[in-house]
Amino acid sequence: MAFAFEKLIVYQKAIDFADRVCQLTEQFPRGYGFLVDQLNRASLSIAANIAEGNGRFTKPDRKNFFGIARGSVQECVPLLELARHRQLVNDTIHAEMKDRLEEIARMLSGLINGLENRQV
Repeated sequence: MAFAFEKLIVYQKAIDFADRVCQLTEQFPRGYGFLVDQLNRASLSIAANIAEGNGRFTKPDRKNFFGIARGSVQECVPLLELARHRQLVNDTIHAEMKDRLEEIARMLSGLINGLENRQV
Protein backbone atom coordinates (compact mmCIF):
# COMPACT_ATOMS: atom_id res chain seq x y z
CA MET A 1 0.00 0.00 0.00
CA ALA A 2 1.41 3.38 -0.98
CA PHE A 3 1.19 6.49 1.14
CA ALA A 4 -1.07 9.15 -0.37
CA PHE A 5 1.79 11.65 -0.83
CA GLU A 6 3.72 9.15 -2.96
CA LYS A 7 1.09 9.61 -5.66
CA LEU A 8 1.63 13.39 -5.79
CA ILE A 9 3.58 14.40 -8.88
CA VAL A 10 5.23 17.23 -6.95
CA TYR A 11 6.53 14.71 -4.40
CA GLN A 12 7.89 12.48 -7.17
CA LYS A 13 9.59 15.47 -8.81
CA ALA A 14 11.05 16.51 -5.45
CA ILE A 15 12.50 13.02 -4.93
CA ASP A 16 13.97 13.07 -8.45
CA PHE A 17 15.47 16.49 -7.75
CA ALA A 18 17.04 15.33 -4.47
CA ASP A 19 18.44 12.24 -6.21
CA ARG A 20 19.96 14.41 -8.94
CA VAL A 21 21.52 16.67 -6.31
CA CYS A 22 23.06 13.60 -4.62
CA GLN A 23 24.44 12.50 -7.97
CA LEU A 24 25.93 15.92 -8.69
CA THR A 25 27.42 16.55 -5.26
CA GLU A 26 29.18 13.17 -5.19
CA GLN A 27 31.51 14.70 -7.78
CA PHE A 28 32.28 17.90 -5.86
CA PRO A 29 35.95 18.11 -4.87
CA ARG A 30 37.21 17.88 -1.34
CA GLY A 31 36.81 21.13 0.56
CA TYR A 32 33.20 21.71 -0.47
CA GLY A 33 31.63 19.51 2.21
CA PHE A 34 29.71 22.49 3.57
CA LEU A 35 28.04 23.01 0.19
CA VAL A 36 27.42 19.29 -0.39
CA ASP A 37 25.77 18.96 3.02
CA GLN A 38 23.62 22.08 2.75
CA LEU A 39 22.48 21.37 -0.79
CA ASN A 40 21.62 17.75 -0.01
CA ARG A 41 19.73 18.73 3.14
CA ALA A 42 17.77 21.50 1.42
CA SER A 43 16.86 19.32 -1.56
CA LEU A 44 15.72 16.40 0.60
CA SER A 45 13.77 18.79 2.82
CA ILE A 46 11.44 19.56 -0.11
CA ALA A 47 10.16 15.98 -0.38
CA ALA A 48 10.29 15.36 3.37
CA ASN A 49 8.08 18.37 4.13
CA ILE A 50 5.60 17.43 1.41
CA ALA A 51 5.34 13.99 3.01
CA GLU A 52 5.04 15.36 6.53
CA GLY A 53 2.50 17.98 5.51
CA ASN A 54 0.38 15.39 3.79
CA GLY A 55 0.26 13.42 7.02
CA ARG A 56 -1.15 16.31 9.03
CA PHE A 57 -4.84 16.48 9.89
CA THR A 58 -5.54 20.20 9.73
CA LYS A 59 -5.31 22.57 6.78
CA PRO A 60 -3.09 25.05 8.66
CA ASP A 61 -0.63 22.27 9.53
CA ARG A 62 -0.55 20.97 5.96
CA LYS A 63 -0.16 24.49 4.60
CA ASN A 64 2.72 25.17 7.00
CA PHE A 65 4.70 22.13 5.88
CA PHE A 66 4.02 22.78 2.20
CA GLY A 67 5.25 26.33 2.82
CA ILE A 68 8.42 24.98 4.45
CA ALA A 69 8.92 22.76 1.39
CA ARG A 70 8.58 25.83 -0.82
CA GLY A 71 11.15 27.62 1.37
CA SER A 72 13.55 24.73 0.84
CA VAL A 73 13.11 25.16 -2.92
CA GLN A 74 14.15 28.79 -2.51
CA GLU A 75 17.11 27.74 -0.35
CA CYS A 76 18.45 25.53 -3.15
CA VAL A 77 18.67 28.47 -5.58
CA PRO A 78 21.66 30.31 -4.04
CA LEU A 79 23.38 27.02 -3.22
CA LEU A 80 23.23 25.99 -6.88
CA GLU A 81 24.31 29.48 -7.90
CA LEU A 82 27.40 29.20 -5.70
CA ALA A 83 28.12 25.77 -7.19
CA ARG A 84 27.94 27.35 -10.65
CA HIS A 85 30.17 30.27 -9.62
CA ARG A 86 32.75 27.81 -8.24
CA GLN A 87 32.49 25.82 -11.51
CA LEU A 88 31.25 22.73 -9.67
CA VAL A 89 28.30 22.56 -12.09
CA ASN A 90 28.27 23.95 -15.59
CA ASP A 91 25.74 26.44 -16.97
CA THR A 92 23.65 23.72 -18.62
CA ILE A 93 23.27 21.68 -15.43
CA HIS A 94 22.60 24.84 -13.43
CA ALA A 95 19.82 25.85 -15.83
CA GLU A 96 18.33 22.32 -15.74
CA MET A 97 18.30 22.26 -11.94
CA LYS A 98 16.87 25.76 -11.69
CA ASP A 99 14.09 24.84 -14.15
CA ARG A 100 13.24 21.84 -11.97
CA LEU A 101 13.10 24.05 -8.90
CA GLU A 102 10.82 26.55 -10.64
CA GLU A 103 8.45 23.76 -11.63
CA ILE A 104 8.39 22.33 -8.10
CA ALA A 105 7.79 25.80 -6.65
CA ARG A 106 4.83 26.37 -8.99
CA MET A 107 3.38 22.99 -8.07
CA LEU A 108 3.78 23.68 -4.35
CA SER A 109 2.08 27.05 -4.77
CA GLY A 110 -0.78 25.24 -6.49
CA LEU A 111 -0.96 22.75 -3.64
CA ILE A 112 -1.06 25.57 -1.08
CA ASN A 113 -3.65 27.54 -3.05
CA GLY A 114 -5.73 24.40 -3.45
CA LEU A 115 -5.76 23.95 0.33
CA GLU A 116 -6.90 27.52 0.83
CA ASN A 117 -9.76 27.08 -1.66
CA ARG A 118 -11.04 23.80 -0.17
CA GLN A 119 -14.07 23.95 2.07
CA VAL A 120 -13.10 21.02 4.29
